[in-house]
Amino acid sequence: MANLTGSYESILVVSMNLGEEGINNTVAKFKDLIEKHATLEAVDEWGKRRLAYPINYQNEGYYVLFTFTATAEFPAELDRVYKITDGVLRSLIVRKDA
Repeated sequence: MANLTGSYESILVVSMNLGEEGINNTVAKFKDLIEKHATLEAVDEWGKRRLAYPINYQNEGYYVLFTFTATAEFPAELDRVYKITDGVLRSLIVRKDA
């Protein structure tokens, strides 16, 4: 089962409080992590967007969409790293149907 691969999309919302350099470092960190464990197909930086509702008293976030192909185990690890990284307001990983 370890060899099963699938296509995934992950949306990441980074806190604007990190500043431009902090945001760039956070995006680069996850880009590198995905490239190390999966095949990164696209990084689509949507940039600063207004949040639908405040998160931690913040009204704006920096949105990034990653598209990648990975084994079934990797998304759980990516989600774990999202959860323990300062400055990540929200994240979502979905498997794209073939």
